[in-house]
Amino acid sequence: MSETATQTFENHVQKVPKPYAIGTMLTLVAMVWFAYRTVTDFSIDHLMLVVLAFGAVVGIAFARLFALRAQDRVVRLETRLRLQTVLPADLQSRIAELTLGQICALRFASDAELPELTRRVLDEKLTDRTAIKKLIRHWEGDFLRV
Repeated sequence: MSETATQTFENHVQKVPKPYAIGTMLTLVAMVWFAYRTVTDFSIDHLMLVVLAFGAVVGIAFARLFALRAQDRVVRLETRLRLQTVLPADLQSRIAELTLGQICALRFASDAELPELTRRVLDEKLTDRTAIKKLIRHWEGDFLRV
């Protein structure tokens, strides 16, 4: 998605890049093939290929998870800083009450609606990211995501 496009609830989901998905699928196919070869014609070499392929699958999964975790930490920091500048004084003292999920959902709200939406999220104890995102009327696009 280009940065000039308007981001909305319907189009905000970041898809896994095709090369990453293709690489993951090829690694899984190789693991299944090596497992099949190990079962039908056992050898230590075939078994080691299964172990190698399994290690690659685990490595790929953790690489993705670690990247997403790092992104969440940056989003938390950016959004907390933004909340400190946008929220009225009575809400600034409640920023620490927000969970990571709430913060990640609120980051899409425009500055104009962020105070009202933050108050609603805290007062109504809304925790579902999707439900919070659906309350946003004016989206701030977030295009620099993993």
